[in-house]
Amino acid sequence: MHTFLKRGWESLSLVGLLLGTLFFAASLTPSLLPRTILTQGVLAGASFSVGYGIGVLIAWLWSYLQLPPLAGAVARLLKMGASVLCLGVALLFLWKMKGWQNSIRSLMELPPLEQGEPVLVALVALATAIVVLALGRLFKLLILATARWLDSLMPRRVALLLGFIVTALVFWAAGNNLLLKAGLRIADSSLRQLDMMMEPDTPKPTDPLKTGSATSLVRWEELGRMGRNFISTGPSAGDIGSFTGKPAKEPIRVYVGLGSAETPEERAKIALEELKRAGGFERRNLVIIVPTGTGWIDQEAIDPLEYLLEGDVASVGMQYSYLLSWLSLLAEPGYASESARALFQEVYHHWTSLPKETRPRLYLHGLSLGAMNTELSNELFEVLGDPYQGALFSGPPFPSRIWRSLTNERNAGSPEWLPRVGNGSYARFTNQNNELNIPGAEWGPVRVVYLQYASDPITFFNKHDLYREPDWMKDPRGPDVSPEFRWYPVVTFMQLVLDLAMSTTSPKGYGHVFAAPHYINGWVAVTDSAWPEAEIERLKAHFRNR
Repeated sequence: MHTFLKRGWESLSLVGLLLGTLFFAASLTPSLLPRTILTQGVLAGASFSVGYGIGVLIAWLWSYLQLPPLAGAVARLLKMGASVLCLGVALLFLWKMKGWQNSIRSLMELPPLEQGEPVLVALVALATAIVVLALGRLFKLLILATARWLDSLMPRRVALLLGFIVTALVFWAAGNNLLLKAGLRIADSSLRQLDMMMEPDTPKPTDPLKTGSATSLVRWEELGRMGRNFISTGPSAGDIGSFTGKPAKEPIRVYVGLGSAETPEERAKIALEELKRAGGFERRNLVIIVPTGTGWIDQEAIDPLEYLLEGDVASVGMQYSYLLSWLSLLAEPGYASESARALFQEVYHHWTSLPKETRPRLYLHGLSLGAMNTELSNELFEVLGDPYQGALFSGPPFPSRIWRSLTNERNAGSPEWLPRVGNGSYARFTNQNNELNIPGAEWGPVRVVYLQYASDPITFFNKHDLYREPDWMKDPRGPDVSPEFRWYPVVTFMQLVLDLAMSTTSPKGYGHVFAAPHYINGWVAVTDSAWPEAEIERLKAHFRNR
């Protein structure tokens, strides 16, 4: 055992150990979202492994260039000293980890951590690093084995290069074809079954105007879990009337699930006919909603709107996937936009055929992947002659084309997390605070509002974070971003990748979880609501206490 440990220590790369420790330490600093012991340990172990791998690559390059190596007693002494230094740095950063995590938790109104659990984090990191480094050793062994097989056919260095290329392709194929695609198939099958499950507490509606009722064009079973939830929840006319003290209408909600038809075009036609059947075009307001990947529609967004419009509103949504948004983006990136466009075209074309004096005001809404695909559902030149009234987008994901263009073209001096664009007549951005009332700005005929939180990795992730500091980290920072958050090459990118996966674990009102009071600010601006300020604040309080 002693001999095994000695050989293992002697085989460690000095440069790899130093860089791995730096990466490990940096990974313990805060990013956008709070972490659990498990996620912090996995991140720390993976960061050490990446740093170690870069160090090994640097040491190999040094040797390849035939630069003089360190050897003998000097090398052993230097490695011993470096090991002690690395241990000290690791222990120091593990000790400070709790304070860094609490710097995020305090901003998000979460209770502080009493224990940072550095020992557990270190153990999880160690296990992760062992697995990742073992895969690295396997990668190296496959390169050498391939090179030996090619040695008789070509020069040694050419054989090594080809060995690297072949091994990289094998690993890529295994990860992409075997793991990713198989995982997506399993996820799709599992979520499809889950979507079909009938919940005992969501009975079939008896109101004939509701989607899924006996007279509906859409069967209750075809709506899926998210569709049934959307239809069966939400405020009634009585709920709205008791809050406002005035008579209210029953809000109309229409939804078409994946089980209703094979193609997006067919489902969109059903959605239009169901909307007409329910009287949606006879309301004063109509909202086209593009859901997230699973078909989920955020009640925090729609319920307040129905209160603001006193129930005189119809909304229509259509499912395009069973997968979570980020999985849907990987597996079927074009299908979601195709579905969004089909629904918009059907509803918009019918809407434009109606008399302008009597037709409803038309609005668009989408959250996350739904926001991006709502943007893609129409081009400005297609609606310029007869535009809809406005749109509210929440948590637009980083690949969103129009959002990205507006953000990049923001006015000088406005931060990336809260940009101001032009004279504010077309698009405005807001967050937890109401940032929509820009002095001197006047709205144009179309009002577009983006609700986004500075702590949302879905919105602010960027592949360039790998090698350069993002603009949203520069001062002034968003109100929900830790002042302790620092940018480190590679490590910050890895932190943000983890934040992406954990984006919906934040408390409501932070990260990628949006709160009704913040939607209210957006809807008031988009719909040009005439509600008195005191009533708007009372509505916010109602949803905060709900």
